[in-house]
Amino acid sequence: MLGAIAGDVIGSVYERNNIKTKEFLLFSAASRFTDDTVLTVAIADAILHRGDYTERLKHYHQRFPKAGYGGTFNTWAGSGTRDPYNSWGNGSAMRVSPVGYAFDDLDQVLQEAKRTAAVTHNHPEGIKGAQATAAAIFLARIGQNKSEIKDYIESTFAYNLSQTLDDIRPEYRFDVSCQGSVPQAITAFLEAVDFEDAIRNAVSLGGDSDTIACIAGSIAEAFYGEVPEAIAQATMLRLDPQLIAVVEAFTNHYA
Repeated sequence: MLGAIAGDVIGSVYERNNIKTKEFLLFSAASRFTDDTVLTVAIADAILHRGDYTERLKHYHQRFPKAGYGGTFNTWAGSGTRDPYNSWGNGSAMRVSPVGYAFDDLDQVLQEAKRTAAVTHNHPEGIKGAQATAAAIFLARIGQNKSEIKDYIESTFAYNLSQTLDDIRPEYRFDVSCQGSVPQAITAFLEAVDFEDAIRNAVSLGGDSDTIACIAGSIAEAFYGEVPEAIAQATMLRLDPQLIAVVEAFTNHYA
């Protein structure tokens, strides 16, 4: 889960200031956590305490109201409704990483990923993005190699993972859909040589940088086994104490 948060914090600076290079400063004074981190922690909190996903998402939105949520989520979270709004946005994929760690069976991972998505993102593409991300994390965590992960994601979810980053990068633009950002994030992981390289790959695409890096980082952490200490420390320094407490509790429980 920390890999997702690190990707979010690092990518936060470049979301509205896209770059097309892997040569950039990982952390600056402007680096911060966004809604990607807040909602990832909300899902982790719900899993840890067997809580209700809708209630936890709304609670964390209220606790961190200025984290940069999308407009539709903002309206939903501040309302009295529990009904989903049929979103296909990448919000379902960026918050799902705790599922890949908390369950030890692929079918359970897919089922729970769908549950975390469907409280808001009940569109088939929203569910698919969450399931593909969680499945990639789970498969990486249990020791599948990159070819096996790629083959599973392509065959199960029909995402095209054959384009290289060099092919994608020149024409890629801001895209908040699952179908327009999850495959790109997975490719950033697949082409990486280590955790940091996955984050650099993701940010270098441009687009919704914090979310693409969040998704790529979530898978990379599972595959490489940890977030490098310097990146982990710099990330944790930028988190609110309440978020830190949940991250540590979740990590200790599911390590």
